[in-house]
Amino acid sequence: MSERSSLVDERLGPYLAAHARADDAFLLELKAAAREAGIPPIWIAPEQAAFVELLLRAIGAREVLEIGTLAGYAAIRMARALGPAGRVRTLELSAQHAAFARSWIARSDVAGRVEVIEGDARANLPAIASASVDACLVDADKAGYPAYLEQCARILRPGGLVLVDNAFAFGQLFDERPSDPDVAVVRAFNELMARASEFESVIVPLGDGLWVGRRR
Repeated sequence: MSERSSLVDERLGPYLAAHARADDAFLLELKAAAREAGIPPIWIAPEQAAFVELLLRAIGAREVLEIGTLAGYAAIRMARALGPAGRVRTLELSAQHAAFARSWIARSDVAGRVEVIEGDARANLPAIASASVDACLVDADKAGYPAYLEQCARILRPGGLVLVDNAFAFGQLFDERPSDPDVAVVRAFNELMARASEFESVIVPLGDGLWVGRRR
Protein backbone atom coordinates (compact mmCIF):
# COMPACT_ATOMS: atom_id res chain seq x y z
CA MET A 1 0.00 0.00 0.00
CA SER A 2 1.02 3.60 -0.50
CA GLU A 3 0.19 6.79 1.40
CA ARG A 4 0.79 9.01 -1.60
CA SER A 5 -2.05 11.21 -2.84
CA SER A 6 -4.09 9.90 -5.75
CA LEU A 7 -2.70 10.69 -9.17
CA VAL A 8 -5.35 11.48 -11.75
CA ASP A 9 -3.75 10.74 -15.10
CA GLU A 10 -5.47 12.25 -18.16
CA ARG A 11 -5.52 8.77 -19.72
CA LEU A 12 -7.74 7.50 -16.92
CA GLY A 13 -10.84 9.37 -18.10
CA PRO A 14 -11.30 7.39 -21.32
CA TYR A 15 -10.27 4.19 -19.53
CA LEU A 16 -12.90 4.64 -16.82
CA ALA A 17 -15.53 5.50 -19.42
CA ALA A 18 -14.69 2.37 -21.41
CA HIS A 19 -15.10 0.20 -18.32
CA ALA A 20 -18.44 1.61 -17.12
CA ARG A 21 -21.88 0.63 -18.32
CA ALA A 22 -22.49 2.58 -21.51
CA ASP A 23 -25.68 4.29 -22.67
CA ASP A 24 -28.21 2.09 -24.39
CA ALA A 25 -29.77 2.86 -27.78
CA PHE A 26 -32.64 4.85 -26.25
CA LEU A 27 -30.32 7.15 -24.31
CA LEU A 28 -28.09 7.68 -27.34
CA GLU A 29 -31.18 8.62 -29.33
CA LEU A 30 -32.27 11.02 -26.59
CA LYS A 31 -28.89 12.75 -26.63
CA ALA A 32 -28.93 13.09 -30.41
CA ALA A 33 -32.43 14.57 -30.31
CA ALA A 34 -31.39 16.98 -27.56
CA ARG A 35 -28.51 18.27 -29.66
CA GLU A 36 -30.84 18.75 -32.63
CA ALA A 37 -33.21 20.68 -30.37
CA GLY A 38 -30.41 23.04 -29.37
CA ILE A 39 -30.06 21.70 -25.82
CA PRO A 40 -26.40 21.92 -24.75
CA PRO A 41 -24.76 18.50 -24.21
CA ILE A 42 -23.78 19.17 -20.60
CA TRP A 43 -25.43 16.19 -18.92
CA ILE A 44 -23.37 14.03 -16.57
CA ALA A 45 -20.97 11.57 -18.18
CA PRO A 46 -22.13 7.95 -18.63
CA GLU A 47 -19.53 6.72 -16.14
CA GLN A 48 -20.83 9.23 -13.60
CA ALA A 49 -24.37 8.02 -14.24
CA ALA A 50 -23.28 4.41 -13.73
CA PHE A 51 -21.65 5.38 -10.44
CA VAL A 52 -24.75 7.27 -9.30
CA GLU A 53 -26.91 4.25 -10.15
CA LEU A 54 -24.63 2.05 -8.06
CA LEU A 55 -24.82 4.42 -5.10
CA LEU A 56 -28.61 4.61 -5.27
CA ARG A 57 -28.90 0.83 -5.32
CA ALA A 58 -26.41 0.53 -2.45
CA ILE A 59 -28.49 2.73 -0.14
CA GLY A 60 -31.82 1.27 -1.28
CA ALA A 61 -33.01 4.66 -2.53
CA ARG A 62 -36.69 5.12 -3.38
CA GLU A 63 -37.09 8.92 -3.33
CA VAL A 64 -34.64 10.98 -5.40
CA LEU A 65 -34.58 14.69 -6.15
CA GLU A 66 -32.69 16.21 -9.05
CA ILE A 67 -31.98 19.91 -9.42
CA GLY A 68 -31.41 20.64 -13.11
CA THR A 69 -33.26 18.32 -15.50
CA LEU A 70 -31.81 19.49 -18.83
CA ALA A 71 -32.84 16.75 -21.32
CA GLY A 72 -33.89 14.16 -18.72
CA TYR A 73 -30.88 11.87 -19.21
CA ALA A 74 -29.79 11.63 -15.56
CA ALA A 75 -33.38 11.41 -14.31
CA ILE A 76 -34.02 8.36 -16.49
CA ARG A 77 -30.82 6.64 -15.44
CA MET A 78 -31.51 7.28 -11.76
CA ALA A 79 -35.11 6.08 -12.02
CA ARG A 80 -33.86 2.81 -13.48
CA ALA A 81 -31.81 2.27 -10.31
CA LEU A 82 -34.78 2.71 -7.98
CA GLY A 83 -37.06 -0.08 -9.10
CA PRO A 84 -40.80 0.12 -9.78
CA ALA A 85 -41.58 1.59 -6.35
CA GLY A 86 -39.11 4.45 -6.75
CA ARG A 87 -39.65 8.04 -7.84
CA VAL A 88 -37.48 10.82 -9.21
CA ARG A 89 -38.63 14.40 -8.96
CA THR A 90 -36.57 16.71 -11.13
CA LEU A 91 -36.64 20.51 -11.07
CA GLU A 92 -36.07 22.50 -14.26
CA LEU A 93 -36.17 26.26 -14.83
CA SER A 94 -36.28 26.20 -18.65
CA ALA A 95 -39.69 25.53 -20.20
CA GLN A 96 -37.99 24.19 -23.36
CA HIS A 97 -35.87 21.74 -21.43
CA ALA A 98 -38.78 20.65 -19.24
CA ALA A 99 -40.98 19.96 -22.28
CA PHE A 100 -38.22 18.01 -24.03
CA ALA A 101 -37.50 15.94 -20.92
CA ARG A 102 -41.18 15.14 -20.36
CA SER A 103 -41.60 13.93 -23.93
CA TRP A 104 -38.63 11.58 -23.72
CA ILE A 105 -39.39 10.36 -20.22
CA ALA A 106 -42.89 9.46 -21.45
CA ARG A 107 -41.28 7.27 -24.12
CA SER A 108 -38.84 5.63 -21.71
CA ASP A 109 -39.03 2.46 -19.64
CA VAL A 110 -39.48 4.58 -16.48
CA ALA A 111 -42.48 6.60 -17.65
CA GLY A 112 -44.65 7.34 -14.64
CA ARG A 113 -41.71 7.17 -12.23
CA VAL A 114 -40.20 10.58 -13.08
CA GLU A 115 -41.93 13.88 -12.41
CA VAL A 116 -40.58 17.03 -14.08
CA ILE A 117 -41.36 20.14 -12.03
CA GLU A 118 -40.97 23.33 -14.04
CA GLY A 119 -39.94 26.55 -12.33
CA ASP A 120 -37.27 28.10 -10.14
CA ALA A 121 -35.79 25.48 -7.82
CA ARG A 122 -35.39 28.06 -5.08
CA ALA A 123 -39.16 28.50 -5.08
CA ASN A 124 -40.01 24.80 -5.36
CA LEU A 125 -37.55 23.27 -2.90
CA PRO A 126 -39.18 24.62 0.29
CA ALA A 127 -42.34 22.64 -0.55
CA ILE A 128 -40.46 19.33 -0.25
CA ALA A 129 -40.81 17.79 3.21
CA SER A 130 -37.82 17.61 5.52
CA ALA A 131 -35.97 14.27 5.77
CA SER A 132 -38.15 12.83 2.98
CA VAL A 133 -35.55 12.17 0.25
CA ASP A 134 -32.89 9.46 -0.07
CA ALA A 135 -30.61 11.24 -2.53
CA CYS A 136 -30.24 14.60 -4.30
CA LEU A 137 -28.38 15.20 -7.56
CA VAL A 138 -27.41 18.84 -8.12
CA ASP A 139 -26.39 19.86 -11.64
CA ALA A 140 -27.81 23.29 -12.31
CA ASP A 141 -26.72 26.95 -12.20
CA LYS A 142 -23.50 27.09 -10.22
CA ALA A 143 -24.38 30.33 -8.41
CA GLY A 144 -27.31 28.51 -6.85
CA TYR A 145 -25.25 25.63 -5.45
CA PRO A 146 -24.92 27.01 -1.89
CA ALA A 147 -28.68 27.54 -1.62
CA TYR A 148 -29.36 24.12 -3.10
CA LEU A 149 -26.95 22.48 -0.66
CA GLU A 150 -28.74 24.13 2.25
CA GLN A 151 -32.08 22.78 1.05
CA CYS A 152 -30.63 19.32 0.40
CA ALA A 153 -29.36 19.20 3.98
CA ARG A 154 -32.94 19.79 5.10
CA ILE A 155 -34.80 17.41 2.80
CA LEU A 156 -32.35 14.48 2.95
CA ARG A 157 -32.92 11.76 5.48
CA PRO A 158 -30.02 10.89 7.80
CA GLY A 159 -27.64 8.76 5.75
CA GLY A 160 -29.00 10.19 2.49
CA LEU A 161 -26.67 11.29 -0.28
CA VAL A 162 -26.07 14.62 -1.98
CA LEU A 163 -24.32 14.38 -5.35
CA VAL A 164 -23.01 17.60 -6.90
CA ASP A 165 -21.54 17.79 -10.40
CA ASN A 166 -18.76 19.97 -11.87
CA ALA A 167 -16.38 19.98 -8.91
CA PHE A 168 -13.56 20.33 -11.47
CA ALA A 169 -15.06 23.54 -12.85
CA PHE A 170 -15.34 22.40 -16.48
CA GLY A 171 -11.71 21.31 -16.47
CA GLN A 172 -10.53 24.82 -15.53
CA LEU A 173 -10.24 24.41 -11.78
CA PHE A 174 -6.51 25.23 -11.72
CA ASP A 175 -6.38 27.68 -14.63
CA GLU A 176 -4.92 31.07 -13.73
CA ARG A 177 -7.19 32.82 -16.23
CA PRO A 178 -10.24 30.60 -16.73
CA SER A 179 -12.55 31.48 -19.59
CA ASP A 180 -15.72 30.53 -17.72
CA PRO A 181 -16.90 33.04 -15.10
CA ASP A 182 -18.41 30.23 -13.01
CA VAL A 183 -15.00 28.76 -12.21
CA ALA A 184 -14.60 31.10 -9.24
CA VAL A 185 -18.09 30.13 -8.08
CA VAL A 186 -17.24 26.43 -8.24
CA ARG A 187 -13.99 26.98 -6.35
CA ALA A 188 -15.86 28.77 -3.58
CA PHE A 189 -18.51 26.04 -3.45
CA ASN A 190 -15.86 23.33 -3.18
CA GLU A 191 -14.51 25.04 -0.07
CA LEU A 192 -18.03 25.34 1.33
CA MET A 193 -18.79 21.68 0.65
CA ALA A 194 -15.54 20.53 2.22
CA ARG A 195 -16.42 22.40 5.43
CA ALA A 196 -20.15 21.61 5.57
CA SER A 197 -20.75 20.06 8.98
CA GLU A 198 -23.98 18.36 7.84
CA PHE A 199 -22.12 16.06 5.44
CA GLU A 200 -19.13 13.77 5.23
CA SER A 201 -17.97 14.26 1.66
CA VAL A 202 -15.39 13.47 -0.99
CA ILE A 203 -14.85 14.45 -4.62
CA VAL A 204 -14.92 11.44 -6.93
CA PRO A 205 -12.80 12.08 -10.08
CA LEU A 206 -15.33 10.93 -12.65
CA GLY A 207 -16.42 13.16 -15.50
CA ASP A 208 -16.01 16.78 -14.41
CA GLY A 209 -15.70 15.78 -10.76
CA LEU A 210 -18.59 14.62 -8.58
CA TRP A 211 -19.03 15.58 -4.95
CA VAL A 212 -20.54 12.73 -2.92
CA GLY A 213 -21.75 13.73 0.53
CA ARG A 214 -23.51 11.60 3.15
CA ARG A 215 -25.97 13.39 5.43
CA ARG A 216 -24.80 12.96 9.01
